[in-house]
Amino acid sequence: MSGLLDSVNQRTQLVGQNRLELLTFRLNRRQRYGINVFKVKEVLQCPKLTAMPNLHPFVKGVAYIRGQTISVIDISLAIGGRPVEDISKCFIIISEFNRSVQGFLVSAVERIVNINWEAILPPPQGAGRSNYLTAVTEIDNELVEILDVEKILDQISPADTRLSTELLDEINLITPAVKTVLIADDSMVARKQVQRAIESIGCDCICAKDGKEALHTLQAMAAKGCIYQQLALVISDIEMPEMDGYTLTAAIRGDQALKDLHIILHTSLSGVFNQAMIERVGANAFIPKFNPDELGQAVKNAMIPIIDTPA
Repeated sequence: MSGLLDSVNQRTQLVGQNRLELLTFRLNRRQRYGINVFKVKEVLQCPKLTAMPNLHPFVKGVAYIRGQTISVIDISLAIGGRPVEDISKCFIIISEFNRSVQGFLVSAVERIVNINWEAILPPPQGAGRSNYLTAVTEIDNELVEILDVEKILDQISPADTRLSTELLDEINLITPAVKTVLIADDSMVARKQVQRAIESIGCDCICAKDGKEALHTLQAMAAKGCIYQQLALVISDIEMPEMDGYTLTAAIRGDQALKDLHIILHTSLSGVFNQAMIERVGANAFIPKFNPDELGQAVKNAMIPIIDTPA
């Protein structure tokens, strides 16, 4: 396992090319899963876990790794499967999501696969609202499921979407002509978190489940009239099936009818992001998930210049 991620720091060239690398793994069942390598800090044989009082049922225990206390989550149990019985044969994937580090308990870790985001597809329509998927893909003629980790983490420790009273008072002093925001995110939980925060400051929201749907929505709006009279800004995740946030941003900047839209990239890639790429594709701001005041402040900054809407 030690050599599996040795070259992870060399993989930043994939960013902005609508590509990613998936680390594939398996749980108790034969089903294969994938996680973005950018979110993985380390993979190791599961160490001895310490039980602590009042842990969430999904948390198998706590591990002390390199001087850091890390909660280890039984992913199989979290998504409705059988709990892991024998951790001695398991691995943990240590990852960083939404400004926190946690370990995911898995039965087997396989390999890293380079893949195009266009080959990452939304979950099948029949999957239902209660599923734990953000996307699926096919590798070696086998279905690979990409889990909605944000949904799992929100079940364990729900995010607070309330803005501070001070920031709300500041935002209430702003009266922009346009108060509609487009939110693009493949995680239903993340979309709802952003939507609640944005609606609390008096804005309306249009939601898209990936970059491709967001771009089509924007183009349809622009076909009806000036986009700047309909939309204040775009808040987009970076990791999304079919079209990622970097590619969406570049497409917006390349469209004459959309090119001046204010774009905030809002992502769970809190530990790793490419500032040079953000500037190259032309995003206005980057915010790691999820801090409602930081998001609200970024929206406030976007609203101030559009008090006088472009003609």
